[in-house]
Amino acid sequence: MATVTVLGAGMMGSAFCLPAIDNGHEVRLVGTHLDGEVVASLRDGGDHPKLKYPLPAQLSVYPIEELDVAMKGVDIIGVGVSSQGVRWAGHALGPYVSPEIPMVMITKGLEWNGDKFLLMPDVLSDALPLAMRGDVKPCAIAGPCIAGELARREQTCVVLTGREQGHLDRVTSVFATPYYHIFPSSDVVGVEVCAALKNAYALAIAFSSGIHEGRGGAPGSVAMHNYESAVFAQAALEMQQVVTLLGGEVTTVLGLPGVGDLDVTCNGGRTGRFGRWLGTGLSVPAAIEKMEGATLECIDIIRVFCGAFEAMSKQGRLGQKDLPMMRHLGEVVLGHKPLSMPFAKFFKPLSGEQER
Repeated sequence: MATVTVLGAGMMGSAFCLPAIDNGHEVRLVGTHLDGEVVASLRDGGDHPKLKYPLPAQLSVYPIEELDVAMKGVDIIGVGVSSQGVRWAGHALGPYVSPEIPMVMITKGLEWNGDKFLLMPDVLSDALPLAMRGDVKPCAIAGPCIAGELARREQTCVVLTGREQGHLDRVTSVFATPYYHIFPSSDVVGVEVCAALKNAYALAIAFSSGIHEGRGGAPGSVAMHNYESAVFAQAALEMQQVVTLLGGEVTTVLGLPGVGDLDVTCNGGRTGRFGRWLGTGLSVPAAIEKMEGATLECIDIIRVFCGAFEAMSKQGRLGQKDLPMMRHLGEVVLGHKPLSMPFAKFFKPLSGEQER
């Protein structure tokens, strides 16, 4: 039996505990300083207030002040914080990590350091104690997974990627169940870039349902599906272009981490709901208010990626007309400009590809 400690008691971090519990392992869930309500409810025997569902009685729940207790004898460390909390998590977990203990992340996002993009496992590693940074190689889970469905043990397929095969094998043995299917991938870059980008592009795909609703339309066979499909296709194209540009495998976009995760995020994720609100005509602040405090990783990745455009252009890696949908997302979400999907600019190769 393994002892698993997961830091981050949000929806996904909490749901992630169930497969290991069902496999008979000891699982400890540690709430961050933002998870006080969750910790209190679970410790009192109540439902998870965000999942609106009970978690197994075998789950041990701790506040962040009891992290030291929760880390005793740990065999696997899970990281379920938001992308903005990864460096904090690295500092908090630093005293407890070692090269022998697998770390597995379910965090989605990218960082831009002014010269290149950093993947979340590398951001986490960079926040660990200096002596550990070269030896501890966190792995990551990505792919289509709605936390509420995982908590209810619905059939779920995900991808596990990392640079230490032994750690991938160990994580798979602990978490894989008849309902939680884990598929390995050696394409760390492709998987992690897809995991981040799908949040931005799912936002764009969801605009159509909001526009249709704002016009008084109802769900049906005539409900702006043409718009939605074209945006989905452009999203897949831009994800392929970015993955290739950053050194990942283009085929990864066509699998679970790319179009698979893109689909579930549009249809069942909070990003899809946020996009629908924007499509109805709400301003960004008003749409955020409608989300009632839900974490919106889509805003973060749009900000990170659009912030890199100028530097990447100077590096000769992107032209001014490349990735038109990501640029428009920046205009809408960051610049608060009206939504007007630039269809005429779609379905073109990167300028660098044209030159070759």
